[in-house]
Amino acid sequence: MTTYDGITALVTGASKGIGACYARQLAARGANLVLVARSESALEELASQLRSAHNVQVDVIAADLFDRDAPRTVVDALTERGIEVDLLINNAGLSAVGPFLTRPLQPNIDSVDLNITTLMGLVHIIGARMLERNRGGIINVSSVAGFQPMPFQASYGATKAFVLSFTEALAEELRGTRLRVMAVHPGPVDTGFFDGTTAKLNPKAVTPERIAAKSLLDFERGRTASFPGGLNDRANALASRFLTRKRVVRISASFNRKSGLDAVSDVNSPASDKAR
Repeated sequence: MTTYDGITALVTGASKGIGACYARQLAARGANLVLVARSESALEELASQLRSAHNVQVDVIAADLFDRDAPRTVVDALTERGIEVDLLINNAGLSAVGPFLTRPLQPNIDSVDLNITTLMGLVHIIGARMLERNRGGIINVSSVAGFQPMPFQASYGATKAFVLSFTEALAEELRGTRLRVMAVHPGPVDTGFFDGTTAKLNPKAVTPERIAAKSLLDFERGRTASFPGGLNDRANALASRFLTRKRVVRISASFNRKSGLDAVSDVNSPASDKAR
């Protein structure tokens, strides 16, 4: 896949943030779209904008991606509409923040269901169809957080480590086929990730537009890993391969303390943990 013109791309978490930017970037490149998220109204608004601005088809599937049956729900909707997906972008993600033992458990469970279970289910069902046709692409949005333990984002870092390992393994399994897989590893991104909490966003956070544009370019170039964020992201990922695990986790903890994640509290909402 060296061009996006005329393909059909499915983007999860498409109602805002990086997902919405993927949708805009792909539509500008001539791709037809399937937008997936919980908020049907937000998806329909974005779909209307894209149809008006570009000569592309845009379908909307409202689905609760925290539900373990969500992959089958999404695929059933695709089948009913006669849509075959050429490019799957697993972008939807969630981070629980704060000390694990003194914060609610449910956001951590939700992050596992969304970041791992739903991602894996969509890859398995849609990817199998791509393999039968011997063509297609899968982009899994992971994170630089997947390269080291993340104190005060313990479950998030662990889920992204899964996405990293899973995507690398799958890319090797598919070597020699015309189905390509790539993991995207952003660092801090200005997406309102910590909205509703006292946690502070890293001042060096990059725009979601940059993440979408640069990772799509990396995929066109045939890469299996993309570091589309700040200049330090790749260096931070490589550092975890050379430093001791003890040193790496302490650096990570220090970074998250500076962002206030060690003493995080909710602001105006009991649900402090926001999906990307």
